[in-house]
Amino acid sequence: MGVYLSTPKTEKFSDDGENDRLRYGLSSMQGWRSTMEDAHAAYPDVDNMTSFFGVYDGHGGQAVAKFCAKYLHQQVLRHEAYSAGDIGTALQKSFLRMDEMMCGQRGWRELAVLGDKIDQVSGLIEGFIWSPRSGEANKSFDDWPSEEGPHSDFHGPTAGCTACVAIIRNKQLIVANAGDSRCVISRKGQAYNLSKDHKPDLELEKDRILKAGGFIQVGRVNGSLNLARAIGDAEFKQNKTLPAERQIVTAYPDINTVELCDDDEFLVLACDGIWDCMSSQQLVDYVREQLCTETKLSVICERVFDRCLAPTAGGEGCDNMTMILVQFKKPVGLGSSEEQQQQPSTDQTAIIDKSASGSGSESTNQTATIDESASGSGSGMTDQTASGS
Repeated sequence: MGVYLSTPKTEKFSDDGENDRLRYGLSSMQGWRSTMEDAHAAYPDVDNMTSFFGVYDGHGGQAVAKFCAKYLHQQVLRHEAYSAGDIGTALQKSFLRMDEMMCGQRGWRELAVLGDKIDQVSGLIEGFIWSPRSGEANKSFDDWPSEEGPHSDFHGPTAGCTACVAIIRNKQLIVANAGDSRCVISRKGQAYNLSKDHKPDLELEKDRILKAGGFIQVGRVNGSLNLARAIGDAEFKQNKTLPAERQIVTAYPDINTVELCDDDEFLVLACDGIWDCMSSQQLVDYVREQLCTETKLSVICERVFDRCLAPTAGGEGCDNMTMILVQFKKPVGLGSSEEQQQQPSTDQTAIIDKSASGSGSESTNQTATIDESASGSGSGMTDQTASGS
C-alpha cells in the first residue's frame, strides 16, 4: 500500500515536554511515503493529575488521523464516565464517538479542512506531522451540533486510522487501542506489550468480521484493509442491524489498565512503521542503551527512525514513522515487582491474546499487574504482553 518517493523525506518534527511526574519526547518522519498520514497528541497535563498521549496512523489519507488528534482527547475529557473516574469507559465511548462525529455535513466539512493540502486551521503544509496546539487540550467544546448542507447524508470517510492512546493518572496507566499501532512498557528492562495488534487473522477478529458479513482474503478485510479495527473506514460499518462494536471493522478499543510500580522505566507508543522493523524488546533495549548517554527523549526517537529507515524504497522501513517516549521521573509508590509478587492478589494476569483482544461488546476493561513470570527464559519469548483476565 502507498506510493513511494524517489528519495525519502528524512526531516523530523520533534517535541519534548515534562511535568513533575514524567517527561516525554516525540518525533515523526514522513520517510519514503509520498504523503505523511500519521498524527499524534501529547498533553502531559490534561488536568492536574492526568497525562494523555496518543498516536494515530492514517490510511487512505491524512484527514481521519488529524481529526482524532484534534478531537479524541477532548471527547474523553468531557465524557461523564471520565468525571466519574471510569477512564476506560470514557475511552471506549470516545473512540466510537469519532465515527459518529465524522458523519453528516459537519463531519464532512471538518475532514475537508483537515485533509486539504493547506490546512486552513493550523497553516501546516501536507507532509508535516499534524498535532493540535497544546493550548487546545482543555478547550471546552459544545456538543457536536449537526449542520445542514449538501453533505448532510455523508456516511463517514472511506479513509481511516489506527488509534493507540495512553492515559496516566496517579498510579494507573490506562491504554486504549484499535488497530496495529502499539504501546509497550519497560519494566526492569523487560518489554511488555500493553496493546494487541488487531490483524484480521486473529481468531476473535475473524469471527466478528465473518458474522458481520465480511470476508478475509490474503490477510485483508474484504481483500482490502489489513486491519480489523480502525476509526473511520465507514464502508465497513454499514450493517444497520449491528451495533458499532460488531461491524466488519470496528473502532471499539481494547482497554488495558496497569498499576504502575517502581520498576516501570518508560513507555513507548509508536505506529507500525517502527514495529515492522523492531520487536518490542529490541526497541526497549535500544532505548535503554540510548538513555545512558542521551537526555533529550525526542533525539532518541529520531535515532530510532534513522535505524529503521530502509536504504531503498519498498518493504520494511518505508512507512511513515511516529513515536512517543514517556519516561517516569520518580517512583510512583507501589513498591517493587518482587514485593508485589509476595503479596496475595485476586487479580489474574494472562497473555493478552486471552483477554484484551476480545471482539466487540464482549471486550471488557482489563486491570493488570504485569506478571514477571510471563517472561521466563523457558519460553524463549522476549515480547511479553500483560492484561487482566
